[in-house]
Amino acid sequence: MKQMRYVSVTAFLVIGLLWSFGLFGCAGKGAAPVDTQCNAKIEWQVVKEVHLTRFDCAVGKHGGQPSLIFTVGLKNPTKNPLRYRVNIFLEDMDKAAGHLVPRKGKPPVVKPGQEATVKIPFIGLGRESKKILVVVKTVGS
Repeated sequence: MKQMRYVSVTAFLVIGLLWSFGLFGCAGKGAAPVDTQCNAKIEWQVVKEVHLTRFDCAVGKHGGQPSLIFTVGLKNPTKNPLRYRVNIFLEDMDKAAGHLVPRKGKPPVVKPGQEATVKIPFIGLGRESKKILVVVKTVGS
């Protein structure tokens, strides 16, 4: 009887573990959606309604101040015009910035098959981050 309980508990734990990996497993992780020259560990959380075409980071000047500047290129692979929100979290520095893509327009959308590029500066930050989280989603999701 004890052996049957042990098998039942083990089976329950294995099923629970498999379920949790299936539910939470690689959400937003895995291979990078685009080549990048950033010397950082990057975690990607990118919706399927966008293709990243570019992701660069460089230390430069923005507004006369040293800045860490990210250049992000997006392409709309869907058949619908969409607006995107890009958020970049510098997890080792407790800093974050975001941008709507496109920022303006009538209506402010990226048309199907078109690309848009945005620069996101972290003003006053003259060094690169070692741990970055990139979140790209459609506005409204």
